[in-house]
Amino acid sequence: MKAEFWLERWQRNEIGFHQGEINAHLQEYWSGLHLPEEGGVFVPLCGKSSDMLWLRAQGHRVLGVELSPLAVEDFFLENELKPQVRSHGAFDSWSCDGVTLLCGDFFDLEPADLKGVASVYDRASLVALPPEMREHYAQHLQRILPAQVPMLLVTMDYVQQEMSGPPFAVSEAEVCGLYGVHYAIERLYTLDVLVENPRFRERGLTRLDEVVYRLQP
Repeated sequence: MKAEFWLERWQRNEIGFHQGEINAHLQEYWSGLHLPEEGGVFVPLCGKSSDMLWLRAQGHRVLGVELSPLAVEDFFLENELKPQVRSHGAFDSWSCDGVTLLCGDFFDLEPADLKGVASVYDRASLVALPPEMREHYAQHLQRILPAQVPMLLVTMDYVQQEMSGPPFAVSEAEVCGLYGVHYAIERLYTLDVLVENPRFRERGLTRLDEVVYRLQP
């Protein structure tokens, strides 16, 4: 999947993956990571998610990476924040009040970019990637993190043959295959949310499980 796909989605405002409200799983399970307030949180493929404001309100410094300049600009405009914008290697860095968004390609990140990160929150990045990219994504994430840090991961699982992603189906077996070498993986929550998402039923799905994992080093 090429970068142009996501850039065009934002340009056409086809962003059904965006949640306007704070994610309920984040609020329910985040404290289970037992992080110090000052620990930095990395949010890959962050879009303009309001979850970052909630994380900041818990005392964390937040670092997001997002490909679309429109998404980054919208985050600050919609939340009435006035960022400082500067060049940061391969990225444009937008920062305000403890939230920094790096505008550019996730795969261009280097370990120095994530200095101070103590945890990862992944709600919509792993499921945004097709199967052939997910192993590369997980390997790159491990390479750039300053150490093995805990992660809260939210995925979707369904019969992949019933619908082409995104969001793509990610099974528990795949989560274990991608991260099991470095993490103890605990499934915290599973619920079929197809009734709440009729647009996916219209696309042919017979099941849509939302799954939350806690990954501890």
